[in-house]
Amino acid sequence: MNMRAEAVEATRIVVKVGSSSLTQRGRIDMDRLRPLVDAIAARRATGTEVVLVSSGAIAAGLAPMGLRSRPRDLATQQAAASVGQGELMARYSEAFGAHDLRVGQVLLTVDDVTRRSHYRNAFRTFARLLELGVVPIVNENDTVATTEIRFGDNDRLAALTSHLVHADLLLLLSDVDGLYDGDPRKPGTTMVTEVRGAADLEPLAIGKTGSSGVGTGGMQTKVEAAAIATEAGIPVVLTSAALVAEALQGKRVGTLFHPTGRRQKTRMLWLAHATTGVGSLRLDEGAVQAVTVRRKSLLPAGITAVEGTFSAGDPVDLVSPTGVVVARGLVNYDAAELPGLLGRSTHELARELGPAYEREVVHRDDLVLL
Repeated sequence: MNMRAEAVEATRIVVKVGSSSLTQRGRIDMDRLRPLVDAIAARRATGTEVVLVSSGAIAAGLAPMGLRSRPRDLATQQAAASVGQGELMARYSEAFGAHDLRVGQVLLTVDDVTRRSHYRNAFRTFARLLELGVVPIVNENDTVATTEIRFGDNDRLAALTSHLVHADLLLLLSDVDGLYDGDPRKPGTTMVTEVRGAADLEPLAIGKTGSSGVGTGGMQTKVEAAAIATEAGIPVVLTSAALVAEALQGKRVGTLFHPTGRRQKTRMLWLAHATTGVGSLRLDEGAVQAVTVRRKSLLPAGITAVEGTFSAGDPVDLVSPTGVVVARGLVNYDAAELPGLLGRSTHELARELGPAYEREVVHRDDLVLL
């Protein structure tokens, strides 16, 4: 009665840990890192595969670079990540090595999991690492990010990674031991031990509770990450890093988020939750109906306007005549090509411009409804 079947029976688990649980005063705190590694190693010893999504690269780079707090500008964040990532992996390699376990670094970008050829390669990499008995340690490729330093946060990255690797459980570690119905620092609040859907979250006052100054997440981002994972059929346990051993043993600590949906195509989940439209296409009402109701591809005939600058393969938002974003998809044309094609049939375009133009602007296999 005191054990959670979702955790006990899981054969592949994704564990996410944040910066504040690993670092102190801009340096990696081995007194915090070792218990995490010990708990993962103990679960690995039972035959369970574990993927670790670890923040901390930027935070770990602060002290070596003489920085007192997390930098705000992108270039300095990237520099700190470049220094800190090596520090972080060295400490993990040392700690896991004490258990005769090898670690492998996996740095992901949005392209790695939204573009078809890239995400298949990412899946193969994870599968082979796990097959070889390696513990993959995942982070955003912070040193080369150009528009943002992260997907949004590593909680979201962990939720999407759990789907990518076909995990049976996602364990989100926080500074707080679970989800509460108010600010856990104030008296009178109660932990919510189970969440079965959005209705259970409506009465809760969920805000950002992190105050360490080195991380980017909070309770709100963790609840959003839990929603992504459970929407894809993956149960989630949210608890504190101090209780990681108990959580991995299957004890009833923290908050359990039950699955609300079924497994879906990995790339579509990433397209919906890990990308933002770099441009937009305005649709007429007929195209909106074709895309959202009949689940058809988007053709040039249904587009009324093009906004923004983008290249073929980029994610773009599909917008209704009233300005509502109804879908997002990977576009097959550059922004500069499209204005001359709008409102015209693909057959007409093929006759006039050649067979290369008898194609969809966004194929239905590269399109997700929002």
